[in-house]
Amino acid sequence: MAWERDHWRRERRRLKRVTVTPEEIGLCGAWQVVAVRRERIELDPRAGPPSDEIGYYITSVADAERSTNELLDIIRGHWAAIENGVHHCRDVSFGEDACRIAQRASAHAMATLRNLAIGLYKLQCSRDLVEANSCKSWCRRMTVSAVLKMLRS
Repeated sequence: MAWERDHWRRERRRLKRVTVTPEEIGLCGAWQVVAVRRERIELDPRAGPPSDEIGYYITSVADAERSTNELLDIIRGHWAAIENGVHHCRDVSFGEDACRIAQRASAHAMATLRNLAIGLYKLQCSRDLVEANSCKSWCRRMTVSAVLKMLRS
């Protein structure tokens, strides 16, 4: 795969895949094991050294169903949806990346509360009951009694 230039870095992804059967690896519906090598070079030398990572995936997609490039696009789209969807909402609405809670139990409790708030927001959005234009502004308008009422319904 060719080098791509985006977000002040150069990246290249290469994929290797092995056809398996569910019985071979003990996972129902697993037809391929995929390894994606991600090489990244930051264009700003102050940003840090180049990185070279390998991510492993298991898929129910048979080898003949998708080309290597299609599989790469599916994997990249999956992570883009996570990064641009949930993670972006958690960071913008709740400042999660800036949170410095060090105790494991406390960090877990905060993550649970953030997930609850985002879940309630999305539920209310699906019911067309949200007047705010973002999760952050919606959360600012919520009161404990309003949230408890939502949880009961």
